[in-house]
Amino acid sequence: MPPPEADATAPTAPTVYEQLVALERENTSFVLVVLVETLGSTPQDPGAKMLVTATGRQVGTVGGGRVEAQAIALAQEMLAAAGPEPRFVNWTLKTDVGMTCGGSVKLYFEPHIAAGAAWPIAIFGAGHVAQALLRVLLPLPCSVTVCDSRAEWLEQLPPARNLRVVRHDNPAELVATLPARSFVLCMTKGHSSDLPILQRALGEHEFPFVGAIGSDAKAAVLRRELIAAGLPPDRAEKFHCPLGLDFGTNHPHEIALSIAAQLLQERDRVRHPAGARA
Repeated sequence: MPPPEADATAPTAPTVYEQLVALERENTSFVLVVLVETLGSTPQDPGAKMLVTATGRQVGTVGGGRVEAQAIALAQEMLAAAGPEPRFVNWTLKTDVGMTCGGSVKLYFEPHIAAGAAWPIAIFGAGHVAQALLRVLLPLPCSVTVCDSRAEWLEQLPPARNLRVVRHDNPAELVATLPARSFVLCMTKGHSSDLPILQRALGEHEFPFVGAIGSDAKAAVLRRELIAAGLPPDRAEKFHCPLGLDFGTNHPHEIALSIAAQLLQERDRVRHPAGARA
């Protein structure tokens, strides 16, 4: 009796690449895990691939069992940290994974962080320095919100998929809507318009970074006024001013580079506290 013909209408499981494209379209964060190299007795061959989301394995396999469980756990840790840096790991199956196999595996982890989960930066003010700063930040794996009351400045911002532009007559009201991981920059037209933003950012939230553009003299005035408005003195100290690292001139593009360098430095400090790096 001849074997039955395959049902051409039966659905087929999506391939790793088909699912990868689907996750990108859905704006879902995931990690692509690739088995790059094996040595000795291992449960899978080089080239095996797997996609991992925050909820676990999505499709594919790099060997099953403990090695796969450990790979999924590491991928989920990377997603929780929203870290975009790829990683290679070398695991000896017996000592590093706890398997009886005597081999070893080399795995590559490539995070794809959704726009909403990327490093969030909020810039209040769209003046000359902010315009220059955006051109440095937007190519990076971050999501930037720029808020200003001046439509004519907002209209000059470069278009980008990771840029959100908000015109608001009272920009301080936007602070409550920002993600908890936001880096907040006050770059408005003066200290009187920076002050209410700082009051909300420091008094109602624990953002990992808050900064204001200006001089040491401006910082002293802002801190006095924050304390006079009821902010505890220790909280009034929790913002960076002057903003940026100490190099370059007062050219807007050089200031922008110094600010971007400080933001990257602080981002890495938050992601990798002292002693946390391998």
